[in-house]
Amino acid sequence: MSEIIKDLVQKNDSKIVMIVLDGLGGLPVNGTTEMELANTPNLDSLAWKSATGLHIPVEFGITPGSGPGHLGIFGYNPVQWQIGRGVLEALGLGMELRSTDVAMRCNYSTVRDGLVVDRRAGRIPTEESKKLTQKLQSEIKQIDDAEVIFAPGMEHRFAVVLRFPEELPPGSDRVNDTDPQKEGKAPIKPVGENENSQKVASIAEKLVQKASEILKSEEKANYILLRGISQVPSIPSFNEQFGLRALAIAVYPMYRGLARLIGMDTPEIEGDIREELEFLRKNYDSYDFFFVHIKKTDSYGEDGNFEAKAKKLEEFDSFVPEILELKPDVLIITGDHSTPCILKSHSWHPVPVLIHSPYVLGGLSTAFTERECAKGELGVFKAYHILPLALANAGRLKKFGA
Repeated sequence: MSEIIKDLVQKNDSKIVMIVLDGLGGLPVNGTTEMELANTPNLDSLAWKSATGLHIPVEFGITPGSGPGHLGIFGYNPVQWQIGRGVLEALGLGMELRSTDVAMRCNYSTVRDGLVVDRRAGRIPTEESKKLTQKLQSEIKQIDDAEVIFAPGMEHRFAVVLRFPEELPPGSDRVNDTDPQKEGKAPIKPVGENENSQKVASIAEKLVQKASEILKSEEKANYILLRGISQVPSIPSFNEQFGLRALAIAVYPMYRGLARLIGMDTPEIEGDIREELEFLRKNYDSYDFFFVHIKKTDSYGEDGNFEAKAKKLEEFDSFVPEILELKPDVLIITGDHSTPCILKSHSWHPVPVLIHSPYVLGGLSTAFTERECAKGELGVFKAYHILPLALANAGRLKKFGA
């Protein structure tokens, strides 16, 4: 599929805007989903005039992480191109990665009596997290033969890169997360799945031990959890695959990291929807494709905050007229995965998607909700088909065959 698209791509002056409402989809609570609860007249009107459907991020029944979820909507089959979350986080924080590196996405957490009582250390302020990360870096520089490099992230998050003196053999990153995923459980010991990964697992265990000793007097952030231990893959660039000069507009580092990995420009930006859309306007003439990431829909889903997730959708809805004023040739609004408040986690459920252009059928969905998008012309389809559809609607695909 990817090679066919690559051969058919043709360039023009069209603009494609992709808005990703992270964790968009939900499930009913008292018969109503978060999207159905939200008052979104602009999105509902747009859905009526757009091609709508539901996309499957990976495969039926598979719950995606944020990496696979975004790769899919960027046009890459996430089963074929698997990227560890540690790599994404490190890239997003501006860390240089080499073939000799192993990256980890880390959380500050609260551990008492050997059990994790808060996996996110109360979402400590970013400034406090930054100071703690600097402290760890000042005291942990080397473990065995690996240089240890820290980078602070947002709130409770940070990244660690283990830099070895020479390139590691394949499979060296096959080490489990230490995050138990639920409060009330003990942190998990890092264990290598094979002979190549045992060295990395041993260093990871020493890292946790050293960090917990340094942080032991902290009230909340007294422990670290390691996630997404991974090496850098080789993946074709977005421009190479789809002929698009792309700009990523994302506040959170991990999403910039994924965009950078496939060659999008990823300037740092602060703020929320208003600031992101202002940045979009300022740079609109310089790129063909714009990825705009909105995080809090996912955060509220993971918190189980049904009303707050609906309110965030309402807030985004108020900005839809401003996006349409730019007159993109193709506007895509979707999510990378579903995060139903009732589950407080990512889920396997299909994700609503809307593709707006002059060349769609439309007239099938009366609202931008899960149930209404199920009535749309796109049906239920794999996420990595979104980009080819966008290219076709933008006039960027030649005819296949004679």
